[in-house]
Amino acid sequence: MPLRTAFSEMNCSLARALDQMGDPWALLILRECLIGVERFDDFQQALGVARKVLADRLARLTTHGLLERVPLDGSGKRAAYRLTDKGHALVPALVAVMQWGDTWVSGSGREPVRLTGARGAVLAPVQLRTSQGKPVPPHQVRMAPGPGADRRTRGHLAQCAALQDAPGHHA
Repeated sequence: MPLRTAFSEMNCSLARALDQMGDPWALLILRECLIGVERFDDFQQALGVARKVLADRLARLTTHGLLERVPLDGSGKRAAYRLTDKGHALVPALVAVMQWGDTWVSGSGREPVRLTGARGAVLAPVQLRTSQGKPVPPHQVRMAPGPGADRRTRGHLAQCAALQDAPGHHA
């Protein structure tokens, strides 16, 4: 019997993405990479994570292409871990989760860390936009079947769309 659900097999990009990221430790490792941490001992010191857990998460993130392992010496024993293009593409999602935490967990005005651009300007809140750049309020977000949707996903989305369009439905 499997120990957990195989999210990698679900017909859902969110489920499969979460499967590759793993768990909160993996997201915190990615955060540390974003701010310049590269070496195993530095991750361990910054996060206080058990060495085995850290080794497992670094291996998972490397296997899934979010990090690359770069040897620091000829022996291959010492290495740096760096974000790949795939890892960098996850930064807006990490920023959105952090901004959500600033508002709903820490509280506005009590943010533990300020998110800034290279020249120190505070980042604006991540916002949903159409492909034409127009803002989309969260309650207006809809899901439609994409080219990779299977029959089950198409049926589920059709049922959900009918519910959203029903009189008296509140998003």
